[in-house]
Amino acid sequence: MKSAQVRANAALSRKIPGQRGRVWRQMVKRSDLYLMLLLPIAWYLIFHYGPMYGLQIAFKNFNPAKGIIGSSWIGFDHFVRFFESFYFWRLLWNTLSINLFSLLIAFPISILLALIVNEIRSKTFSKVLQNITFIPHFISVVVIVGILNVFLSPTTGPINSLIEALGGSPIRFLEEAGWFKTIFIGSNIWQNMGWQSIIYIAALSGVNPQLYEAAKMDGASRLRRVWHISLPGIVPVIVIMLILDIGHFMDIGFEKILLMQNNLNIESSDVISTFVYTTGILKGEYSYTAAIGLFNSAINLVLLLLVNRFARKVSETSLW
Repeated sequence: MKSAQVRANAALSRKIPGQRGRVWRQMVKRSDLYLMLLLPIAWYLIFHYGPMYGLQIAFKNFNPAKGIIGSSWIGFDHFVRFFESFYFWRLLWNTLSINLFSLLIAFPISILLALIVNEIRSKTFSKVLQNITFIPHFISVVVIVGILNVFLSPTTGPINSLIEALGGSPIRFLEEAGWFKTIFIGSNIWQNMGWQSIIYIAALSGVNPQLYEAAKMDGASRLRRVWHISLPGIVPVIVIMLILDIGHFMDIGFEKILLMQNNLNIESSDVISTFVYTTGILKGEYSYTAAIGLFNSAINLVLLLLVNRFARKVSETSLW
């Protein structure tokens, strides 16, 4: 028994170097493809992993004159200060609510748009629809906010002109906290739904067309074919995209919100990302906002791990 085990171990030890040799030979043979990976790897190392060295300032009283190493260590004081601040719950609720409503509304709309495009039989009309929905994605955020200011102006905006024509009173949409989230989420859907639907359209093109033909011969209506063939065919892609979206759940991006923000709607528009910008960059509280940013990223990481694990158990589809 022992001799058999020894022979097996010896064979395994000979096999492993052979496998490694084959891997190296394949890498050398495809060296041109591996060289193409150097740029993205360098990008991630320099701009994503390298700056993680500076995360330690979240636990220090950072002084630019002393540097990161020379600054004094204060532990979790910045985190306690943020959690005990009067604006903590407002920032957290605004960030969570905007992202949650965006996920519940915007995520299904891109899937629905992909299904509609896939069901259009006229290629010309399908291309026109795709172009119309894609174009807003390439418009600058500054231009988008300018368009919102023009259309929602209480004096000259066409929306308020229509409201007045119907006998109503003008509404100051961008100056009322109650309207901010609706306008922000709605404009984001209009701007990004075409771009986000691309991957679903590509996934639908990979569904076996014989399934549609068989269902049609069995008398299934178009709605039935969409429900029982199209949707199940792209479920793995939907799950992966959902996991990726939840992995960025706390990341709104401050540019558009900052452009739309004013003193009248700040109750609904003040989120973690804008607070980090105004407090950290403009006021110079680097350590404090680094702690807030680390807290924000930690929530994203926990959500990503939980959702990925849940998806792996339920649908057997996950990122890892």
